[in-house]
Amino acid sequence: MKKNVDLLNSPIAGTLSKLALPIMGTSLIQMAYNLTDMIWIGRIGSNAVAAVGAAGMYMWLSAGFAMLARMGGQVLTGHAVGSGRNDDASLYASTALQMGTILGILYGIISLLLCGPMIGFFKLSNPQVISDAKWYLAITCGFVVFNFLNQILTGLLTAIGNSMLTFRSTTIGLLINLVLDPFLIFGFGPFPAMGVKGAALATVFAQIIVFVIYFMHIRKDSILFAPKYFFAKPNGNCIRSIVSIGLPTAIQSLGFTLISMTISRLIASWGDTAIAVQRVGSQIESISWMTAEGFGSAVNAFTAQNYGAGKIKRVKKGYSTALRIMAVWGIFTSIILIVFPESLFCLFIREADVIPLGVDYLRILGFSQLFMCTETVAAGVFQGLGKSAPPSFISIFFNLMRIPMAFVLSATVLKLNGIWWSISISSILKGVILPIWLGFYMHKLFSKSKA
Repeated sequence: MKKNVDLLNSPIAGTLSKLALPIMGTSLIQMAYNLTDMIWIGRIGSNAVAAVGAAGMYMWLSAGFAMLARMGGQVLTGHAVGSGRNDDASLYASTALQMGTILGILYGIISLLLCGPMIGFFKLSNPQVISDAKWYLAITCGFVVFNFLNQILTGLLTAIGNSMLTFRSTTIGLLINLVLDPFLIFGFGPFPAMGVKGAALATVFAQIIVFVIYFMHIRKDSILFAPKYFFAKPNGNCIRSIVSIGLPTAIQSLGFTLISMTISRLIASWGDTAIAVQRVGSQIESISWMTAEGFGSAVNAFTAQNYGAGKIKRVKKGYSTALRIMAVWGIFTSIILIVFPESLFCLFIREADVIPLGVDYLRILGFSQLFMCTETVAAGVFQGLGKSAPPSFISIFFNLMRIPMAFVLSATVLKLNGIWWSISISSILKGVILPIWLGFYMHKLFSKSKA
């Protein structure tokens, strides 16, 4: 097995940077998939953006099911590699991929059969928006198994210190998406104009290509692709171990999306335009949080391997280093969103009556970016230690509080902005409380290791 980064012995700041930069780049590229769609779909109009925004919620929801296999597989593979148990690492990796395949196929079938009721949940009013949303949901979620496997493979490659492959593969996928989007959305030569359906097909084709690239590489890796495990009957004990670690994070992800869907339904009472604002605004904001999540994934892998090797002091130093790095990023993105919201939003939607709503969204969410970053780093350390429950509990509790806050604040003079403030305030609280909790836990863990 060849690792791109030695997580156990190299200097901490350099190690985290070498592992994190490709992961953060991968996250930015994954974000660019969505931004590319938004840029082209925005040229059709806000109704098309609203359709993708509603249907895209179910792609977001699917990430929770993929996380069940990804998080447990990544953490346990990292622990096994750190302690030199390569055969166990292969078993965990293969089991995670088996789980991802089954879950992805089931989610795709359900999405195809129930696309009507699923889109009906949002109470959209425009018949064309509803039709486009159904098509986007059926295409993207119908083939979601490839997205599941790509997510799990990204986690497993990170666990063994190989983040560069994910960056290269995802970059190729983005380039394919960039080329196909305008052809399939607007039509050119032999390509008919397919609108929203074209955007969905371009995204799915790019995901399939990324999976093919992953597979061509991992089939040569003795850790991530061990045929004796991959093609065998799933190991019950491994499944239970993966689920025990992955379930809290999966519930957190699913809960976050379900809460966001409930809030989106409330937002829809302000019209389909408000849904479009949320969709575009969240995509712009994702520049910040997807980068933070990428760094959090690197912290997860760093923590998992060093914890597996018994290097508790190195885990503690890694956390403090990561926290400082991401604090700088959080402050930077806050400044960008607060100072330049109109320039950013106009890249996607240029309708004069929509722009002020988008500017308000970005400025309000800008105040929470630093705290979102501190939460993500603390969550990565907790998960790397195999303790995924604390970050999941904090996330679920405060995300759930967004619903009553949104109803209360939107009933005031703030109106629609009250919903945006409910999101920002809850993020600030999470970013304060979770690092404090981790501080107490790390002190206890460090004291125990010295005893």
